[in-house]
Amino acid sequence: MDQLEVFKALSNKTRLQILQWLKEPEKYFPEQEHADFESVGVCVGQIQQKAGLTQSTVSEYLSMLQKSGLLESTRLGQWTYYKRNEAAFARLSVIIQSEI
Repeated sequence: MDQLEVFKALSNKTRLQILQWLKEPEKYFPEQEHADFESVGVCVGQIQQKAGLTQSTVSEYLSMLQKSGLLESTRLGQWTYYKRNEAAFARLSVIIQSEI
C-alpha cells in the first residue's frame, strides 16, 4: 500500500463522500436493481448521478481511489461497478495506529 497515494486520494471531500456512500450502498443507492452490492458494488452511473459531477470528473476520482487500493472494480457488459476494498481499509487502520 502506497501511503502517499492513499492520503492523496483521501484529500478530497467528494472522494471521501464516495467512500462513505460505498460503505453503506443500500442506504445511498436504493434505486440500483441490476447488481448485488456485496459481490460487484455500485454502478459508476449511480455514483456520478449522486455526486452531481461530470462523468469525467467522477471517473478520475474513482480511478484515483482504485489506484490507491481503496476501491475495487468489476466490469459487467458496458457498465463498471465499484466497491470498497475493506482489506485495504484494515491495513490503513494498522498503518495509522502503528506508524503515524
